[in-house]
Amino acid sequence: MVAVPVEEFIQPSIIAPRGFARILIGNRKFTIGAVVFLGLTALALIGGLTVDPAERRTGAVPARQAPSAEALLGTTTLGQSVAIQWTQAVPNSIQVGLIAATIGTVIGAIIGLVSGYFGGKVDAALRVLIDVFLSVPSLLFLILIASLLRGVSVPSIALIIGLFAWAWPARAVRSQALSLKERPFVRVARLSGMSDIEIVVRELLPHMLTWLGANFLNAFIAAILAESGLSILGLGPQNEMTLGMMIYWSVLSFGAIFQNLWWWWLTPVLTLIVLFLALYLVHLGLDEVGNPRLRTHA
Repeated sequence: MVAVPVEEFIQPSIIAPRGFARILIGNRKFTIGAVVFLGLTALALIGGLTVDPAERRTGAVPARQAPSAEALLGTTTLGQSVAIQWTQAVPNSIQVGLIAATIGTVIGAIIGLVSGYFGGKVDAALRVLIDVFLSVPSLLFLILIASLLRGVSVPSIALIIGLFAWAWPARAVRSQALSLKERPFVRVARLSGMSDIEIVVRELLPHMLTWLGANFLNAFIAAILAESGLSILGLGPQNEMTLGMMIYWSVLSFGAIFQNLWWWWLTPVLTLIVLFLALYLVHLGLDEVGNPRLRTHA
């Protein structure tokens, strides 16, 4: 009889939550990205709470004022404070990313796990569905749907973006599920009497949480970018301010570039750049900690 190594029957190691959090906080890229992102969010939220509703109205301040002590980020051609618009735009843009990324990641994880683990006809049907959504030019459909649904709100445009964001994570999760379900620890789980749902939730899912977290950040960035693109085309939430709508109103509606109102359009552009860089650093840090090939314990 050939002796089977004990390691073959032991579930692959998963970092304990406390240890994972400690290593994650010790990662310089993750820490810098998280601090910048949380600081930007907190600044916008706190600033929005301290603003008098009357200051949001058109003509509340002198128009076309460059940044100064009285107007930190300048004013628009309609007599609105760019700083006050910014405190509205940042939380709304983050809300779009949060809702869309959550919807796309959760739906993708469920479909991918079901398809990869159960296989057979279920896998064949879901694989066709995944391939169809991957072959569809999602940007064109987003433009079409947003143009048909006039007067979209921040949650509705986030929902639209999220419904087109699940196919890529579904394919990746399916591939991992196909590999993991053949591992010895899954066979041991079956022999111990665990149901298929328990195996999926308690045995397979924990091994994918780090990857799903990284995918969530990618989807977060992509959703904010998609909303900004739709808003710049005039298909965003017309009655709510987002970073994309700030660019739309300043550049396309009122020609801020030609009027040399650089502070009006530069504020949302720089904010988007800083936001993307912060989330990218968080993604890199999470990948370095969660990926065994890149993991460092410095």
